[in-house]
Amino acid sequence: MAKLLIVYHSRTGGSRQMAEAATQAAQEETEAVLISADQAGPEDVLQADGYIFCAPENLAAISGVMKDFFDRCYYPVLGQIEGRPYAQMVCAGSDGENAVRQMARIAQGWRLREVQPAIIICTHAQTPEQILSDKTIPESDLAECRELGMALGAGLSMGMF
Repeated sequence: MAKLLIVYHSRTGGSRQMAEAATQAAQEETEAVLISADQAGPEDVLQADGYIFCAPENLAAISGVMKDFFDRCYYPVLGQIEGRPYAQMVCAGSDGENAVRQMARIAQGWRLREVQPAIIICTHAQTPEQILSDKTIPESDLAECRELGMALGAGLSMGMF
């Protein structure tokens, strides 16, 4: 059975909810493993057949913990995962575009194949209190995350990727 790895980081719960929704849906189609970015390592990346990366955008960039995951894993897996499918999700307070660009650039370096457009969920958190508070992602947005997980899971299980 194909294995989908979902790596996420979340400080206020938004990205975690998104990653859990994608994982739940993907598990209906294939083996899906959810691992926080601080716990995921090169061996997890090598053992997976496809990926979903999910991170918050902090200060117009991916979160430091997610960046640390990529820093720790980039060179140990370089040249060994080329062509594998991936997608990404970003939880942002305003636009999320730079975090998407950063993860896409890392995936390009790994020679991964983007198989679904990135999902950006905007919480519109703009004040320090809103930014630091726990997030609740609306069901309509979580449904989009589930669709992404189901699509990647189904594509892996059918051998489309």
